Amino acid sequence: MIECVCIGECLKKIKQGIISLIGGGETSSFGKDIFEFIFKRNSLKRIAILETPAGFELNSHMVATKIANFISNEFYTYNLQVEIIPARKRNTQFSPDDPKIVDVLADIDMVFLGPGSPTYAVRQLKDSLAWKLIKERHAFGTHLIFSSAATAAIGKYVIPVYEIYKVGEELHWCDGLDLFNLWGQSIVFVPHWNNTDGGNERDTSRCYIGKNRYDQLANLLPLNQTVVGVDENTALIIDVFEEICHVIGEGKVIIDHVGQSESDLQEFINGDVFDLAHLFKTK
Repeated sequence: MIECVCIGECLKKIKQGIISLIGGGETSSFGKDIFEFIFKRNSLKRIAILETPAGFELNSHMVATKIANFISNEFYTYNLQVEIIPARKRNTQFSPDDPKIVDVLADIDMVFLGPGSPTYAVRQLKDSLAWKLIKERHAFGTHLIFSSAATAAIGKYVIPVYEIYKVGEELHWCDGLDLFNLWGQSIVFVPHWNNTDGGNERDTSRCYIGKNRYDQLANLLPLNQTVVGVDENTALIIDVFEEICHVIGEGKVIIDHVGQSESDLQEFINGDVFDLAHLFKTK
């Protein structure tokens, strides 16, 4: 196994996989367009779906199976081998630190992590064997797709959605998996940016916590912190090696820097292609 400290240097020399961030709705018709975009441009054989973000739920296997069936049925012409990895919880028989469960990641072309709890995903994956393998394989071409909770979890900081929205805890941020630190970048991701599940009764945008609480949370972040909002049924596809980003879906991708006015927000829609410099800060 390659030591993770080497990844930064590896990323400068080797064409790593693309990173796709879905705001929710990965099995919708728009989700199909997102996967199609990836499959058409890359030769993939083996796909792994991790149960981890939903590992606290009794039906986590069913959640992963739904996504596996969607990929297998909608993209059968690609002859993909889809595997479910039950890396549910540390210190159990389904631990993300158990080589017998996660070593399959060493020979996977694409990894998918999706719905569940962002903070739970971070607790189970941070510094785990599974997360180390994912980052190592990405450095050598494995593509990564994150959706919903997993999209939030990979940021520098993560909104504790359940804790605020369901439990009523005080507004705060938790440390995330900080994936983009591999490139020296600090980015926060907010999926379900345009959610309307609350209807006219309550604001469930900004990943269910509502705009008012989100604005208060944003004020707790470091000045100029990069925040990326991703609407549902929408994806931001990042190719770091080629230094280019694509937007696919029915909604928007919003790039904000804490402390700037709303008029300085950058918004991208379906079909937009933009330079990575819009997302990555130059050192």
